[in-house]
Amino acid sequence: MTTAPKEAQTGLEPRPAAFCFTDSGWFWMLLFSLMALVGIALIAPKFDKRQRQIERRFFGREQVAMQRARQAAGLPPIDQTAAHDQGDPRPVAVDAEGAVAGEPQRIVPLWTLSTAAVVAAMVAATMLVRESRGPKAGPDLN
Repeated sequence: MTTAPKEAQTGLEPRPAAFCFTDSGWFWMLLFSLMALVGIALIAPKFDKRQRQIERRFFGREQVAMQRARQAAGLPPIDQTAAHDQGDPRPVAVDAEGAVAGEPQRIVPLWTLSTAAVVAAMVAATMLVRESRGPKAGPDLN
């Protein structure tokens, strides 16, 4: 004698489990992307100040290396004010707040990281919504 599965005996069909957001990888990607955006917003002023210092040091070292190379080659030193007048983007003056007049844009801008976090959050949100709706009921292709 064969026994049928319990669901068939009682007439009950197994219920699909309810969708749980925390079980989805897309939920966690969305959560971490949004936390990255919050973190970027919180550290942006400090990052800008620190990055400005790092880039000033970089440009200073670059100028020193160029001066040393010119000296080693026997060439005269470059007059910085004349170089700035000829279109050299390096800064020559510092204003009262410590910002450099004529300073170029950041080498490492923060908006690139922010954009990546926004795109990741949008993709994760879209995929989470699609996953939470479940499979679409369509024609059976079997």
